[in-house]
Amino acid sequence: MREISTDELKIILDKHAKWLADEDGGVCADLSSANLSYANLRSADLRSANLRSADLSYADLRSANLRSADLSYANLRSADLSYANLSYANLRSANLRSADLRSANLSSANLSYANLRSADLSYADLR
Repeated sequence: MREISTDELKIILDKHAKWLADEDGGVCADLSSANLSYANLRSADLRSANLRSADLSYADLRSANLRSADLSYANLRSADLSYANLSYANLRSANLRSADLRSANLSSANLSYANLRSADLSYADLR
């Protein structure tokens, strides 16, 4: 598991924002296998980011934009994903046990083999 400091995470998010805006110095966020448990990523724009096998347990991802992100094999146990945009996200084999997915947009997300045991899917868009 890769350790990511708060300062390093800020730099990665800033470069990702530039990448999304097609600006110089932009780089798509690669947070694969990163330890981000308990991270505050509320309202973060992580569209198309690589979060494969990341530990996001207990992370605050409320209202985060994770559209088309790769979250396959990620640990999202007890993460707060309420109101998050997870449309087209790859959540294959992700651990979403006890995750808060209230009002999350999961339309066209790949949830195959995902663990959704005790997850709150109230008002979630599962189209």
